[in-house]
Amino acid sequence: MKKIITTSNAPAPIGPYNQAILTGNTLYTSGQIAINPKTGDLILDDIKTEAEQVMQNLKAILDEVDMTFENVIKTTIFLNDMNNFTQVNEVYGGYFNEDTAPARETVAVAALPKFVNVEISVIAVR
Repeated sequence: MKKIITTSNAPAPIGPYNQAILTGNTLYTSGQIAINPKTGDLILDDIKTEAEQVMQNLKAILDEVDMTFENVIKTTIFLNDMNNFTQVNEVYGGYFNEDTAPARETVAVAALPKFVNVEISVIAVR
């Protein structure tokens, strides 16, 4: 059985999807982009600030189901420019213990929703 997860502390969906789905003990988040959930504004000042907002949006969803980044077992990062990899990786790495970090792939794409530079989704387990 699936449970729809919604929090006002992360951006509302911009299409026909939900912020996350909890099924059993597993949480699947939709990809998060750098939208400030309080204002609805895109945060595109620089790639590090953008990545930080994405991670904060993911944290808000994890918080909603009493999970942390320690519960994350898999992440997917989409970048519109692989030249941003090092800076995004630096921000991303600040949220994980390197010894217990999740599995991950990072994919370069031609474009992302709202023409942002980075989108990240996670799978987490209790």
